[in-house]
Amino acid sequence: MLPPWLNKLLLEVRRPGGEPGMQPRRRFFRRRKRLNLALQGGGAHGAFTWGVLDQLLADRRIAIGGLSGTSAGAVNAVMLADGLAQGGPIEAQQRLADFWRAASRGGTLPDLQRAVVERLFSLLPFQGSAMPWFGDLSRFLSPYDVNPLNINPLKDLIERFVDFERLRAGSDELYIAATNVVTGEPRVFARSEITPEVVMASACLPLLFRAVEIDGVPYWDGGYSGNPLLVPFLRSGAPEDVLIVQINPRERHKVPTTAREIMTRVNEITFNAPLIAELRALELIGERRIRLHRIVMDEHGASFDGRSRFNNDFEFFTLLHKLGQRATRRFLDAHFKDIGRRSTISMRAEPEAELV
Repeated sequence: MLPPWLNKLLLEVRRPGGEPGMQPRRRFFRRRKRLNLALQGGGAHGAFTWGVLDQLLADRRIAIGGLSGTSAGAVNAVMLADGLAQGGPIEAQQRLADFWRAASRGGTLPDLQRAVVERLFSLLPFQGSAMPWFGDLSRFLSPYDVNPLNINPLKDLIERFVDFERLRAGSDELYIAATNVVTGEPRVFARSEITPEVVMASACLPLLFRAVEIDGVPYWDGGYSGNPLLVPFLRSGAPEDVLIVQINPRERHKVPTTAREIMTRVNEITFNAPLIAELRALELIGERRIRLHRIVMDEHGASFDGRSRFNNDFEFFTLLHKLGQRATRRFLDAHFKDIGRRSTISMRAEPEAELV
């Protein structure tokens, strides 16, 4: 049995004509291989995704097509999409670099926005914040108790780097996931619907912010229900290649024993569960319109514990960026010829199911 939300989504992508209001695809240079990207959320570890994107943009054999993103992955996705819309790959590379530099400790963000970024990257409450309600109280009180004015400067931060009117006018797919607080099901926002509030909803950590209401519906972080999204890429009808950039480890070889280790592993399992569910669903229905590929952070010398999600030093971001670049070069060296021909991972989702 598939979850009800997956059944509903699979029915939608099979309807003739696809999603209402979707615009035609932009043509791309024939000698380049088109690669759609599904970007997982992962706190500060999203700087690894920055490195992956930077390397893909620099490789002139690859044309980046559609995007899906969740939480910090959604932030990366809108930075990339708007950069491409404004000035192509070079502008997109610069946009991502500017954002991660500004978001780092010692960057150019005001204190209020920096406090939000630190919490967005950490995914968990932590000490030492610029705002009193971002500190220890949030471990015991909800944001409705400690943030009565519902202050959320994330909108201003995102608007600083992204022109949403230009973003919505683009033609390639862009999907962002948020979680409906009432039903627990994912809401998939298409490109024409994306606003700063949608990105805020996708990155709305329940212990930090009040639920973000869009058209009267409250939303929390998309990582609980779609991290990242795969099924929407079936809407085009034509076979698609999708590269999953997976931040959370697929497996841990050591049983967690300390409270910190246990909570870290609980979060990893929780935020990987939606991806595993989508892979299982695609396997069960025998879907062949999607060719899957994957880069996983912990498989490329980048196995970090949960505490590193708190680290917003630019040196740490730079390290993750380099690891992302290296992982992407290795992936392309091994599988560039497979793009457009076959999947390089199985939809069964187990580690041993990688194809060679």
